[in-house]
Amino acid sequence: MLDKLVVVLFRPKYPENIGSVARACLNMGVSELVVVDPYNFNMDKALPLATAHARHILESARIVDTLEQAVDGCTAVFGTTARTGGWRKGIMAPDTLAGVVDERLRSGGRVAVVFGPEDKGLTNEETSICSGLVTIPTSREGTSLNLAQAVVVVLYECFKRSLAEPFTPDGPPEERPTTVKEQEALFSNLQETLLSIDFLKDDNPDYWMLPVRRFFSKINLKRNEFNLLMGVCRQVRWFVDRYGPEGKGGAK
Repeated sequence: MLDKLVVVLFRPKYPENIGSVARACLNMGVSELVVVDPYNFNMDKALPLATAHARHILESARIVDTLEQAVDGCTAVFGTTARTGGWRKGIMAPDTLAGVVDERLRSGGRVAVVFGPEDKGLTNEETSICSGLVTIPTSREGTSLNLAQAVVVVLYECFKRSLAEPFTPDGPPEERPTTVKEQEALFSNLQETLLSIDFLKDDNPDYWMLPVRRFFSKINLKRNEFNLLMGVCRQVRWFVDRYGPEGKGGAK
């Protein structure tokens, strides 16, 4: 869905930042990168930051002389800014921009997001070509973002909005609950283990096991957890059989 989203870097100063941006584009599903009049561009310095995975994005990036050339063919252009005063009104947050970009892309448009030079950003004249502006909220103690950081924040919001379904991280493998038979086997093993270390009283161990049973009744014990506890019991009883309930000194 983001195949028609174009990232435009306007006069970036450091080739390493261009490489980092290429990697950010790869991470967020954007394949088109355009660089306008870069200062002292050096592919050898940019490539390590792009990594081998994003090398193709960096090597296929278009390098042009003007902003007009960079956005030629686009139906909408959005600029990024850290300055929100003066005439720069109606500035969007990244998530709001993502909604606008998504709508334009779904209607068949081609959209560019422009990022200015690292030291001063886009001027008022340069933003005049933009359909709108976006700013990334930051702490007052640190308002300046690295170029690649800014790119990945904006593209992340666009990527989320482009998904057919909300992203849900994969959890651990689903384990089945233990059966009653397995639970009884565990209780029997626990009882023998706790007796071996003198935790339970010999005279009426079933009675003293009741709090343990009540505790486990509150837990929907899974099979992998059952295996873990059975293994712990086995190791404790091996230690006791070898060294005695009081440790390496043996029982007294």
